[in-house]
Amino acid sequence: MKITREQVRHVAALARLELSPEEEERIAGELEAILDYVDKLNELDVANVEPTSYVFDVGAGFREDEVRNRPAVDELLENAPDRWQDFFRVPKIIE
Repeated sequence: MKITREQVRHVAALARLELSPEEEERIAGELEAILDYVDKLNELDVANVEPTSYVFDVGAGFREDEVRNRPAVDELLENAPDRWQDFFRVPKIIE
């Protein structure tokens, strides 16, 4: 697929990029190569291939949510400049 310099300028303007004429030419070639590769992929027959999100069956990759190390409140508040019960006390900043 042929990419024109006008198309490159349009995409560069959308991305707020300033490109030199040499960069425009190089990027046009790179975009052409990418789109040619995508066209080549479109030639593959995938009619009998089931859609997948993973190539390999990884099973459930998530663990159950469980608390493993509960915070020790006294240790957390040990260095607090001002403490009230189990809380940090901070100055009021909103009127």
